[in-house]
Amino acid sequence: MNFAILERIKKALFEQDVLELAPRLIGKLIVRKYDDGVIEKFRITETEAYRGEEDLACHASKGRTPRTEVMYHQGGNVYVYLIYGKYWMLNFVTNATDYPAAVLIRGVEEVSGPGRLGSRLKLDKTFYGEDLENSSRIWLEDDGCRPSYSRFRRIGVDYAGEWAKKDWRFVVKPRSLTFVPF
Repeated sequence: MNFAILERIKKALFEQDVLELAPRLIGKLIVRKYDDGVIEKFRITETEAYRGEEDLACHASKGRTPRTEVMYHQGGNVYVYLIYGKYWMLNFVTNATDYPAAVLIRGVEEVSGPGRLGSRLKLDKTFYGEDLENSSRIWLEDDGCRPSYSRFRRIGVDYAGEWAKKDWRFVVKPRSLTFVPF
């Protein structure tokens, strides 16, 4: 992977509808700077959209709570939450202030599954609310990769009725990680 220094993605990109942003994040790079100074980059290959209080699969469907508070903030912040008492799930808040929506990062090259990804990135509760534009430990970059993707139903949300049937999961198509010159 190219480790050239690229410009960070600005918060303005995140201030759009989650259904437009989730597929646009496919091919972008998550940059993680660890406590020991090591920097790694991970290309996003799978995302999943969660959209507002009306979406019964979205954590915000139960309203504004301490857990979901950051989802009501300006797009471009990190929303992490713990599942099974073990895995931190990485989400990026989208849209405008007071409209709760987020993109779950389900996979990157060589790491499939959001729980495995959270472990690989060494996430914990201190990432909750992190500003992606100004963070010194996690941010996004764009190196021009514009892959094709397919849409599928979201995973693990069967309890959400009609909302479980939404094709709001976006997965990179094999061999489509191509680059567009700037």
